[in-house]
Amino acid sequence: MPEKRDYYEVLGVDRNASEADLKKAYRKLAKQYHPDINPDNKEAEAKFKEISEAYAVLSDPQKRQQYDRFGHAGMNGAGFDFSGFGGFDFGFGDIFESFFGGSPFGRSSRQRSGPTRGADLRYAMEITFNEAAFGVSKEFRVNRMQSCHVCSGTGAKPGTSPQTCKHCNGTGQVRYAQATPFGQMVNMRACDVCQGQGTLIPHPCEECRGSGRVQKNVKLNIDIPAGIDDNQTISLRGEGEPGTKGGPSGDLYVTIRVKPHPIFSREGYNIICEVPITFTQAALGAELDIPTLEGTIKYSIPEGTQTGTVFRLRNKGIKHLRSNSKGDLYVKVNVEVPTKLSSKQKEILSQFAEVSGDDVFVQRKNFFEKVKNLFQ
Repeated sequence: MPEKRDYYEVLGVDRNASEADLKKAYRKLAKQYHPDINPDNKEAEAKFKEISEAYAVLSDPQKRQQYDRFGHAGMNGAGFDFSGFGGFDFGFGDIFESFFGGSPFGRSSRQRSGPTRGADLRYAMEITFNEAAFGVSKEFRVNRMQSCHVCSGTGAKPGTSPQTCKHCNGTGQVRYAQATPFGQMVNMRACDVCQGQGTLIPHPCEECRGSGRVQKNVKLNIDIPAGIDDNQTISLRGEGEPGTKGGPSGDLYVTIRVKPHPIFSREGYNIICEVPITFTQAALGAELDIPTLEGTIKYSIPEGTQTGTVFRLRNKGIKHLRSNSKGDLYVKVNVEVPTKLSSKQKEILSQFAEVSGDDVFVQRKNFFEKVKNLFQ
């Protein structure tokens, strides 16, 4: 029979290791060599048994003291009895739940029969550009589960009540034995009589058919803050699906869709507006009626304004969500060139060009000469 390794060496700790150090080392190694993670691997199985034996001795102050004084001989040569490891009466999945917060397959091996939080709900709401800018209170309806008004959520027919499951004594879980390489283990599973609920309903409510909940179309109100933007979401706490067994309700998430505005566009908290002006207004300057979110205002543009020029009007944009400050309004002017001129208008423009020294033919020729030189 091969000689046993030193228990401290097995766990990879020194002889002054604290209880926390021992537990940390054991958790790491147990997770690495656990038989559920290494099926049909005899070497991993042997290592798991070895580290479990080492931890069982060193985690017990009395056994550790005896081992430190006499080594393996201090264990009376009796070897390691797995059933003495902390009084186990649970299986591999429970080992992982106890030490690592879950089973080796990523979820708990135990059925949860206690209070459960309700599911979250989502809703999309469309509002106008101005409603998003100034805020609005909206009423809307949403389908969700509600506590049954007939049985008050018990699921039992009025005049009756749920009964404790005798098979599991109301725990929702039953124990069962399982043979393993280390002997017989006792595991837990959901009670197959009450389906893990811990109670039975002999006379179900006719309205909800024993579920304790019914679907209803519920009317709700929401306050949408000024400055909200397209595709932003507001959460209504506790307005989702109701929880079970006294658990809290879920939340309702309302996503806002903002309709486009006929003349304004938005960039952050700033808004942009394009305003058409005539050639005369651009050349001579003019006082324009500029639209804003709060009505029109007068704004003077200087003479010689070019098409595409942008003017900034401070604090005429969207209110910030978390402050009273506002964005700006950017006004872009576009000079409209008349397409249908009378003979008189053409004559006047020709005179203007002549007085200005404009030679359209020469300007075009110079431009195309520059283009030609650019590509040569």
